[in-house]
Amino acid sequence: MRLELLKILIVEDNRYTRVLLIEILRAIGIQQIYEAADGAEALQAMRAHAIDIVLTDLAMEPLDGIDFVRLLRNSPDSPNPMVPVLMITGHSTLRRIHEARDVGINEFLAKPITARGVIGRLQQLIDHARPFIRSDDYFGPDRRRRNDPEHPGPWRRAADGPTVRALRS
Repeated sequence: MRLELLKILIVEDNRYTRVLLIEILRAIGIQQIYEAADGAEALQAMRAHAIDIVLTDLAMEPLDGIDFVRLLRNSPDSPNPMVPVLMITGHSTLRRIHEARDVGINEFLAKPITARGVIGRLQQLIDHARPFIRSDDYFGPDRRRRNDPEHPGPWRRAADGPTVRALRS
């Protein structure tokens, strides 16, 4: 993949964290990097630029990462509901991880940020993209990472259930 062609949006209210992320991305050859200090500013940036990947913080004001991704995935005027989203946060409790997953993030990275962590998650987003799923109460990447033949529930995959369908990105 030609990383220099990617357009990355960093949504982070902390200027120092934004600078750190920019330096990591530039070190691996990504040149087109856009910045936003909160989710509302990020939606504006996405309307102005064809963003390929979003890196967002969870805790921001006035529009945090959870609300931003919820709007991005579900709003009728969303600029790109299927853009891959990497959530980066210091709030990595299991409850917050599930909350982020349930609004449709693709990957999660706990702070403190390392170059290896950022690069690994970006590689995961690019090399192992998951199909998007639409159900009555969810739109986003398939939350299941593995096929478990021992799954006890009635529906395991999109093809199994009557109201869930996979979407091509």
